[in-house]
Amino acid sequence: MFILDAHLDLSMNAMEWNRDLTWPVEAIRESEQGMTDKPDRGKNTVSFDALRKGNIGVCVATQIARYVKPRNNLPGWKSPHQAWAQTQGQLAWYRAMEGAGELFQITTKKQFNNHLKRWNEDNVKTPIGYILSLEGADSIINMDYLHKSYENGLRAIGPAHYGPGTYAFGTDSVGGIGQKGKELLKEIQKLNLILDATHLCDQSFWETMDAYVGPIWASHNNCRKFVDHNRQFSDEQIEELIARKAVIGMALDAWMMVPNWVRGKSTPESTGVSLEHTLQNIDHICQLAGNSLHVGIGTDLDGGFGLEQSPKDIDTIADLQKIPPLLEKKGYTKEDISNIMHGNFVRFLQLHLPD
Repeated sequence: MFILDAHLDLSMNAMEWNRDLTWPVEAIRESEQGMTDKPDRGKNTVSFDALRKGNIGVCVATQIARYVKPRNNLPGWKSPHQAWAQTQGQLAWYRAMEGAGELFQITTKKQFNNHLKRWNEDNVKTPIGYILSLEGADSIINMDYLHKSYENGLRAIGPAHYGPGTYAFGTDSVGGIGQKGKELLKEIQKLNLILDATHLCDQSFWETMDAYVGPIWASHNNCRKFVDHNRQFSDEQIEELIARKAVIGMALDAWMMVPNWVRGKSTPESTGVSLEHTLQNIDHICQLAGNSLHVGIGTDLDGGFGLEQSPKDIDTIADLQKIPPLLEKKGYTKEDISNIMHGNFVRFLQLHLPD
């Protein structure tokens, strides 16, 4: 089945992890044997080859660069200008992959529909389509930079990532959006960008809901019902997003899928985390919505973790193809499964991408 993955940190892997995504997953793993600078070395799951094998013909691909103020111990850049420069290096990599015929940037409805047609006709030679998203808006120095990003093809943006940000407070922090956040939301709405609610802390989430009326999704989030942490959405937040016709992508980061995960100690085997936990989250959202129209796939695979923190039945991202038969076994119809694997995000983009 065709799959749309609503969240992949492709350029981060290329530019910060120094992974050549034109190589097969196995070759990347082999090249990283003996490296210890990052916990997921030799355990990656994503490459262009693996995306093709999984029939993942479209993804939402990120730029990401956090700005951290003094006394903020999170990793990040010391100025928003440095963060901006980092995102531009990531953009240059996407452009190079377009030139190599590996990727195709989608910025309009017409491009999107034409790409879907081409991919359906030949998913071997057609470049993988990507929609550019910015995870955390700290690199937006001022609104002129948001407009520059839009001109470069940016079509989705999350105001915050982890900790306190310039425009909102993110995961593991508490605070509101303030005047700068409201200014950003106003410009996002004016440009008809897609707002990504992922990573907003509870206070910033609800203040954003009060201030923003444009298109909104959550590219990679799970349910707080199963893992009681502020990174997940409460039922009230999920219901609010459903009311706004949003789509929520399921993340495959193990600590978000099973409770009491201890980083560096817990393992997929010790916790039993599997794609069944993804189905648990999918089903919960479908039950809250009363239909299958508000949930999709947003894996975040290789988003700073690898096999050591992925479902035990995932070896590469191509294993997303295990999800449809699991859904069918649970009684989901072919139409439901199609909605979840691609249809909901496809229709959302067909509605909200510019003409």
